[in-house]
Amino acid sequence: MEKINKLKKILKKERVDGYIIPKNDEFFEEYTVKSSDRLNYISNFNGSYGFCLILKDKNYLFVDGRYTLQAYRQSGDNFKILSIPKHMPKHVLNKDLSIGFDPKLFTKKTLKILFSNNNCKFKPLNKNLVDKIWKRNLKKESQKFYTLPINSVGENYKSKIKKIFSYIKNKRADFLFLTASENNAWLLNIRGMDTEYSPIPHSYVLIGKDKSIKFFCNLKKVSFSLKRYLNKIEINDIKSTDKVLSQIKKKKFIIDFNTCSYYFENIIRENNKILNYSDPVYYFKAIKNKIEIKNIKKAHLYDGVAITKYLFWLKKNFYKKKITEISASKKLYEIRKKNDKFKFLSFPTISGTGSNGAIIHYRATKKTNKILKKGDIYLVDSGGQYNFGTTDVTRTISLKNNNKRIKNIFTRVLKGHIAVATYKLRDNSNGSKIDFVARKYLKQVGLNYSHGTGHGVGYFLNVHEGPQGITKNNKIKFQVGMVVSNEPGYYEKNKFGIRIENLIYVKRKNNKKYFENLTMAPIDKELIEKKMLNKHEREWLNIYHQQVYNSLKDKMNNIEIKNLKEACSAI
Repeated sequence: MEKINKLKKILKKERVDGYIIPKNDEFFEEYTVKSSDRLNYISNFNGSYGFCLILKDKNYLFVDGRYTLQAYRQSGDNFKILSIPKHMPKHVLNKDLSIGFDPKLFTKKTLKILFSNNNCKFKPLNKNLVDKIWKRNLKKESQKFYTLPINSVGENYKSKIKKIFSYIKNKRADFLFLTASENNAWLLNIRGMDTEYSPIPHSYVLIGKDKSIKFFCNLKKVSFSLKRYLNKIEINDIKSTDKVLSQIKKKKFIIDFNTCSYYFENIIRENNKILNYSDPVYYFKAIKNKIEIKNIKKAHLYDGVAITKYLFWLKKNFYKKKITEISASKKLYEIRKKNDKFKFLSFPTISGTGSNGAIIHYRATKKTNKILKKGDIYLVDSGGQYNFGTTDVTRTISLKNNNKRIKNIFTRVLKGHIAVATYKLRDNSNGSKIDFVARKYLKQVGLNYSHGTGHGVGYFLNVHEGPQGITKNNKIKFQVGMVVSNEPGYYEKNKFGIRIENLIYVKRKNNKKYFENLTMAPIDKELIEKKMLNKHEREWLNIYHQQVYNSLKDKMNNIEIKNLKEACSAI
């Protein structure tokens, strides 16, 4: 509370009634490094999405459904927790208040969504108020950016840039300003180490219709070989971005409304016209080419071996040894690390047993760390970054659990998972239609879950990437080469959590589109009520398990092959 009181004193000096603090830094990525995580510093909330609103007399923390329970546990003492989109800042703000914000940490689009139809005045403050009270040593990372070989990406950056030139020309624009670091990484076939869970190089790119390209980044991270590789591209210090933009006048710009900050948008808008088009790279990079798909499959094979060996170890040892949520996730990390193609995790591992499994994006701490014990179920959601591919898999495991209701719900979740995997894709199929079928069997008994059914996944980039997804409101049509997760679930507060997640991709054969599984790991048959599966569903499960067996058996020792045969046997 001391930090909050210090901040409130600064509000008086700045003559504002409130201050908004988001999770993100100026690059708008999902996983913010600790030294930039101002929301965690002020509120103690460490989930990957949320923001808080500090007013003179009240403090609010806004999170989505995935994080409500976690937010109550971590921040409930000092903040009123509100779940979005049901509750938005506009619902708690009085008229005529002056709300301060850091213009580099918000987009105009976000502010409009959060505060639409509200008469508050928004005051951009050039100095971040949290930084005024947060004394920390900011690490100056100096790990160099690096290029990806053509046999990993399948298309050189010059070919990709031609598509951008064509897009700019078609939209009759003068400039495209790319502010999403992952889009710049994809465009230039480069990667970096600027975030913990994604191989991202923090950067901006400005592309002109005259075929000029300016790359803005930390110059200390540019090696001689990268300069030679980007020989036709002007490399600038990232600190000069605003200066370069302010010198451009009377031109037509396309910006990324999702990641172009209020600060940069204002600079551009002052002397230029901003056209109402989106950054095309999101769509280009969502469609993986044949070489990318081939490499993604390899990554999933490596990861399938690791997760499956881990599941066998867990089943064999949980009742013999003291295994906790934290020690279990460390074991999985150790198994992954044995593969030299593994780089690092693609997100913080969710390792939750019993009541902790009900917290959708749970992160075990010393305070919450439970022992895995007989009679419970255990949920593990994890993923890795490999050369070259990004994985994300969830399995729910029976710890000798015999609860009929849990088995019934698990089977309904599995039926929803199978409904997604076997969905008949047409040219106009989108995530909204598929999300509906995923929930069907839970809804039959009045149950549901508060997250989307699936998210897009990057190619050796972010584990969560759009524009495609399987959610109630996603209308993006599925194209061949798109990768998406398939993860229905169910969560009962203070009791248990269930989720089954595979990554799948859109494939075409004989002029028909369908989903094909990328994830190769057994689904726990101990939790399945076989009578609840129809013939088609049993066939799907048996075929999937046969694929898992065939894919993994050559990477297993004799004991593991025996375990694999049993885990993948037909039902």
